[in-house]
Amino acid sequence: MILDFEPALTLLAAQAALLQPPRDTETIPLLQSLNRVLAHPVSAGRDQPPFDRSTRDGFALRSSDSGPRNILGLIKAGDLWTGPTLASGQAIEIMTGAPVPQGTDAVAMLEHVTRTGNLITPEPNRAWTPGENIVPRGSEAQAGQIVIPSGTLIAPAEIALAASCGRAELTVYCRPRVAIVATGDELVEVGAETTLAPQQIYNSNSHALAALVLAAGAEPLRLPITPDTREAVAASLELARTADLIVFSGGVSMGHYDLVEEVLQAAGAEFHFTGVRMQPGKPVVFGHLPGAAINQKKIFGLPGNPISTQVTFHTFVEPFLRTLAGAPFTGPRWALATLTHAAGPKPNLTRLLPAHLSGTEVHIIPWQGSGDLAANARANCYAELPPGSAPIEPRTPIRILLR
Repeated sequence: MILDFEPALTLLAAQAALLQPPRDTETIPLLQSLNRVLAHPVSAGRDQPPFDRSTRDGFALRSSDSGPRNILGLIKAGDLWTGPTLASGQAIEIMTGAPVPQGTDAVAMLEHVTRTGNLITPEPNRAWTPGENIVPRGSEAQAGQIVIPSGTLIAPAEIALAASCGRAELTVYCRPRVAIVATGDELVEVGAETTLAPQQIYNSNSHALAALVLAAGAEPLRLPITPDTREAVAASLELARTADLIVFSGGVSMGHYDLVEEVLQAAGAEFHFTGVRMQPGKPVVFGHLPGAAINQKKIFGLPGNPISTQVTFHTFVEPFLRTLAGAPFTGPRWALATLTHAAGPKPNLTRLLPAHLSGTEVHIIPWQGSGDLAANARANCYAELPPGSAPIEPRTPIRILLR
């Protein structure tokens, strides 16, 4: 069954919605939790901030006062004011992040006063409102409040927040294992002590997929190169059954030696789709083996051309894999950008072409087709060109696939 691009994404989302959260968890050091999925929520141990906090270098004062103020002293971040309670006509010099002393309700920025010795004078017509340049206690989070819910994919922002709550360790879901099967008689393993014949190439796809799997917070299991025979593909499938997700690279097109779909069918696999009207990546396959638990033995067959492999991973495998790891399904990561030059779509295909995003503008990289790894390395995203017959004009907003 070959689907248009958007229906294929809809079907993927429906399958991801059936997944149950993983059961196995582990507690790991905070920094090791990057790109992992949180299993137990993180709560604030105390109010955040734990005191009324100054957001500026300046002078803590009473907003109801007017005119010059005498400076009583200085308070910096990490200190508490232990001097006398502020009286009318007085102020306390304060640094950013310091606790605002009792008896004051605003902070005047340095730029808004003139200082002469221990006396500050407001700018003409300058007044302050209660709470100005102050973050109130507990306004960011209150003690006991969940600040990072379970199911969150941990990024640097979450690591910072967890650290601010004093958490040196986090409990995360165990990483799903992804079996990676690269097929093709032309492939030679990287590092092999052999001279490549003219018709041979190094097995780059297996390494690219392993890197993508790691970045998605999962554990790659790279299987040996699989020759283009039914017996070899079937043997690799058996080895891959120990993993939570199986990803084939190559062998899914219509050629005489494209045997993956045939072997999967013989093993009783059910397919959700056997192709998507997209370029590159049209032969992509998504299905599952029979009799398996809903969370296991899903199979993706990705085209063997390297850019096709990576585009279909970002589009289909990555969002599904993150859900298998315990995060909510969010689909591919899209953004909008302005196309810098005219581009030609194709009538019946969604095109996802290597492109370079700079600021809000995107430029499609010249390439030699879906085997051009050098062009792909010069790109930092993929520009989506929807199906159509008319050229897409410069300055047109388009969707880009982030990677």
